[in-house]
Order: sequence, then C-alpha cells, then structure tokens
Amino acid sequence: MRTYEKSEKLHGVCYDVRGPVLDEANQMIKEGMSILRLNIGNPAPFGFTAPDEILEAMRVALQDPLSQGYSDSKGILEAREEILNYHKEKKLPHVDLDQIYLGNGVSELITIAMQGLLNDGDEILIPSPDYPLWTAAAKLAGGNPVHYRCDENDHWYPDMEDMERKITPKTKGIVVINPNNPTGALYPKNVLEQIVELARKHELILFADEIYDRLVMDGKEHISIASLAEDLFCVTFNGLSKSHRIAGFRSGWMILSGDLSRGKGYIEGINMLSSMRLCANVPAQYVIAPALKMRHKPDELLLPGGRVYEQAEYIYKAINDIPGLSAVKPKAAFYMFPKLDIKRFHIQDDEQFALDLLREKHLLIVHGKGFNWPSPDHFRIVYLPRINVLQEAVECLKAFLSSYRQI
Repeated sequence: MRTYEKSEKLHGVCYDVRGPVLDEANQMIKEGMSILRLNIGNPAPFGFTAPDEILEAMRVALQDPLSQGYSDSKGILEAREEILNYHKEKKLPHVDLDQIYLGNGVSELITIAMQGLLNDGDEILIPSPDYPLWTAAAKLAGGNPVHYRCDENDHWYPDMEDMERKITPKTKGIVVINPNNPTGALYPKNVLEQIVELARKHELILFADEIYDRLVMDGKEHISIASLAEDLFCVTFNGLSKSHRIAGFRSGWMILSGDLSRGKGYIEGINMLSSMRLCANVPAQYVIAPALKMRHKPDELLLPGGRVYEQAEYIYKAINDIPGLSAVKPKAAFYMFPKLDIKRFHIQDDEQFALDLLREKHLLIVHGKGFNWPSPDHFRIVYLPRINVLQEAVECLKAFLSSYRQI
C-alpha cells in the first residue's frame, strides 16, 4: 500500500499569471481604449450581484468583534458544520469537522495541498486542458505535473487510456476538475467510476476540484467523485466564488474524505501549512453557512429564461455558425473552449492569434496553451457578459476570422 508523507522541501518555479496578451490589454485600457473582455470568470464586472442573504450576513459579521480577530486555522465552527452537512448530502464518506479546512478561496488551498504532497520529482496527473493554477501549484511544490488528455470528440471527458499510460511509480495522485474549466464539461457517473478504478488500481489520491458543482444546467446532476471512492483517500475543493457571485470574498474550503489511514504524514503537512498562514479571512467565513443553507433553492440564472442559461445557449449557437470555428456545448460553469480550424487560418501560434485579435478588434480571450492544451487550435470564451455584449463580440470575431491568416 502506498503511503503519502509530507513534503520535505517547499520550493518551486516562478509562474507568470499575466502574460503578454493581458499585459497588452491592460496597456490599451490605460491609453483609454475600450476592451471587450471574454477572458475572466469573475461575475462581478458583468452585473452579477451576490444574493441579499450573503450581503446581510457579511454586514452582521463585520459588526461582530469575533470576526475582527483570528479564527481557528481550519475555520469557524458554524461554517464547517454547514460544509459538513452539505457534503454529507453529496455522500462524501467518513468526513468529520476536523477534516474540513477553510481557505482564502480554493486557489490557496490547492497550493497548500500540493506543497504538502509533492517532493522534488514527484508526479501528479492533471487534465489537459486544465485550470492552470493546478499546474503552477505542482511546479511550485517541486513536483512534475503530467497532463492527461481530455477528448473533445467525447464531450471533453478524460481519455482513460491516456491517463493510465501516464501513471508511473512517481505518480502521487490524479486531479479531476468537474465541472470543468475551461471546457464546461460535466462528467457522468460512469466516467467518474473509471477514474476511481484507476486510482484504486494504482493506490493514488484523488483531488477533486468541484468549485462549479452548483452551476449545472439542463437538469443535469453533479456527482462528487469522492462519493464513489469510500476506500480511497480523496481531497475535495469547493467554495462560493462562482455559485454565489462573490469571487472577491475568497470563501473556499477543502475536505479530506475516504480512507485517510495511508496519508497520516500528508495530513500532518496539511495541518502545518494551514496553521502557518494562521487562518482564512474571518468575516468571509461567516457567509458560508447562510450561503449553503440556500442550496435547495433553484438558481433561476441556470434555468431556461435565466441569464446564464440563455447566454450559454446563444454563444454555443453563434460560435458554431462562424466558419472555421466549432465548439462542444457546455453543460456547467460559464466557459466554452472553441476549436479553430488551424489549416484554414494557418495558425501556428495561438498566443499570437489572441494578440492579433486583441490589437485589431479589441476583443480579449485566453488562448488554449494558457490552459496547458498542447496544440494552437483552441481558446476559451467566458460567456458572463450580457447577450448584447456577446453579440458584439461574436460579430468582431466573425469579421476578424473572415480575413485572418497567420502566415
């Protein structure tokens, strides 16, 4: 049986989260130019507001003297209790309050999880395309991110054969991003069961990034992979940034579940790293319980006629109507990952494509290699802007591609 001990060294590499496309966009904005931004999954700039219950909970918290000091390093009790209730409903096995950690967003907790796990040269499987923080956090910890392929021709589900080919004696775990950023994919139970079986066969930890689990459309159901893996060690990440439109509050959490007996040393490392940063933002912890108590209330934004639903429907049809573009319909989150016909447009460098689009049409997107996709044939669109803005963006993109040839 594999065991997972805490990392002996915490060092890594520099990760540039900006890049030349965003740098140039910011310079254009400084010069007074207007930019159509389809690049970031932040609901606030696009007119989405937090539920009133959340704002009231924050107002009350700010007046409470207890919120003005440190909390327990794992978080306040009332928040962890409601997180426990939420994930019991999602059937996570063998979870108690001591296995729940609150963080300044999921991003901080991913970094802690990787630093606690990986020693120099250790490997972890991460999807391609991915949320790039996972790759950066693995490198920062001294590990080696190994990307398994997700298959566009199969709803962007993981390619199980590719995943298994890339498992070696150095592999420590498998990262599963479901619902997926940047593709908008939602994995069904049979796909999750195949991943669990691979992890079981090779005695690997499962890391489940489920920040979009409450942003599912078309009557689909999100299944937590940890609920299918009672005998494995699972680490699940979630939070309020997207589902409750409060990205700036930085309210996230991490849960350890399943068979923790093989990870005692790793858990010691997690506890140490959690304590080192003292605690997560305390006022923001106080909105977690009231937010999760709203979980049985349907989110009208995701229903037919709701803003997110209708914007997803519009952008999917509009992108597929542009010659040289195609896209798989997203089932969750608020992203789509269109494919470019690189032969038609002679594209060899997708970052250059993004720069050219920005310079000519003032339209900002993120190129596919920014998500560790190996070919220069994809880009991500965020469909949070209102439909009239999306229509303008689509017209810009269509006009640009009508004559664009990179070489």
